[in-house]
Amino acid sequence: GVLDLLVMENCFYDRGITRIYDLKGSERNRFNPEAAQNPHDPKEVHLDDNLRAELVRLPLTVEAASHAELLAALWDDTAFLARLDIMDYSLLVGCDRHRNVLAVAVIDYVRQYTLDKKMETWVKGSGILGGNGKEPTIISPRDYRARFQRAILSYFTRVPGSCRPKDLPRADDPSLPGRAHQ
Repeated sequence: GVLDLLVMENCFYDRGITRIYDLKGSERNRFNPEAAQNPHDPKEVHLDDNLRAELVRLPLTVEAASHAELLAALWDDTAFLARLDIMDYSLLVGCDRHRNVLAVAVIDYVRQYTLDKKMETWVKGSGILGGNGKEPTIISPRDYRARFQRAILSYFTRVPGSCRPKDLPRADDPSLPGRAHQ
């Protein structure tokens, strides 16, 4: 048989990753209790529900320009995948808290929405196998993309761009409002 492979660069190369997230946007079976019990273990992979529980205390902040670039890239990538009838992908996020950097990549099975996946959607969506009324993890590529994008919008907090020290005005700068020109 034929085996197709997708080879990607290691987005964590030469980074001091202190936390890893595997994010799909799904609410079904997306909690890793081991990661919750060992939050400081950089090898534990946190899932969507782990992140949702942490966001109030530890938001994933991204500067406005980087946030716009991230969303543009993800929107293009997910549109491409949906056009190819592909779903079941994740956003892998590595947090390098020493450098204040997030390393991200779209990863996972990257499966086409074939008949077996359509059946899985139907069976899981029917509630026959439980699921507590939550949407199945496997859904059509168009719906998968929409769910993924909604989640990404809620996971990352956009913050104003940073100001380098040389860009900051001095306290005695006469051009500051309220300062008299001498």
